[in-house]
Amino acid sequence: MSLILAQTSFLSSKWEFVLYGIAALLLLVFAVIAIHFGMIYIRALSSGAKVTFTELIALRLRRIPVGLIVDNRITAVRSGLLLSIDDLSTHFMAGGNVPMVVLALIAAKKAGINLDFDRACAIDLATKGTGKTVLEAVRTSINPRVIDCPAPNRGKVTIDGVAKDGIVIKARALVTVRTNLHRFVGGATEETIIARVGEGIVSTIGSSTTYKDVLENPHRISKTVLDKALDANTAFEILSLDIADLDVGENVGAKLQAEQAEANKLIAQAHAEIRRAAAVAVEQEMTARVAEMRARVVEAEAKVPLGMAAAFRSGNLGMMN
Repeated sequence: MSLILAQTSFLSSKWEFVLYGIAALLLLVFAVIAIHFGMIYIRALSSGAKVTFTELIALRLRRIPVGLIVDNRITAVRSGLLLSIDDLSTHFMAGGNVPMVVLALIAAKKAGINLDFDRACAIDLATKGTGKTVLEAVRTSINPRVIDCPAPNRGKVTIDGVAKDGIVIKARALVTVRTNLHRFVGGATEETIIARVGEGIVSTIGSSTTYKDVLENPHRISKTVLDKALDANTAFEILSLDIADLDVGENVGAKLQAEQAEANKLIAQAHAEIRRAAAVAVEQEMTARVAEMRARVVEAEAKVPLGMAAAFRSGNLGMMN
């Protein structure tokens, strides 16, 4: 009986040891979690952007910066944007810039612009590697930007067009644009705007009868160019086009006429030289023919004495004859 009681006591103490070990392990795990995520959890909870320890552990297992995601969610929630941990972590794993997306959404919300999270993420990924950000796109939508036409970094300072009278007009334009967030992904960039505006200015100047018409009515260029809907299928909306400068260049028409006259003169000189050379050749040919005829005459004259001598020898010609 005593042996059975001893064995029962040993088993009880063994199970108590196992339970104590499990409890200690749980306490250790809880302590590690508290050390790693305690401050982040408290910070999120006190900011009204509560997160769970499960979400924090999942972020760590996926090697996502926990502090970055939680802090940006706190910023979003405090600004009235209900973004989840999964939304922010998914965009981070896709290679997106989470802080820029959150700031862009906040700026759009404050400005009354309808911009959802998915479109902001799409714009952020579209601008990756271009030196631009989704926040810059939203700011341009709020505060329109002025684009120089032509672009100064291309080495040209004016757009040159030739009126019908041959006078060159040098123009410089300022295009005020606003970002169209709904067409930003897949829309043409500002280089397309600059190219289209330059083409419209050259076309308008070229259709003018004289350069004076362009100088008297520079707004005609703006009106004609804007009527062509140059912002179609682009990431921008053109608000205005202003002609900043107009200068008169050289008289290309007169220069071309002078060059044409010079070319015609050279052609005429070439034709005259051809005719002169032909005349000289004919003259030389006639001289040769004259010399040939004289030689024939001399030859004929030389045959007369021979004929007379032969007649004397044959008795056909006497002294009396």
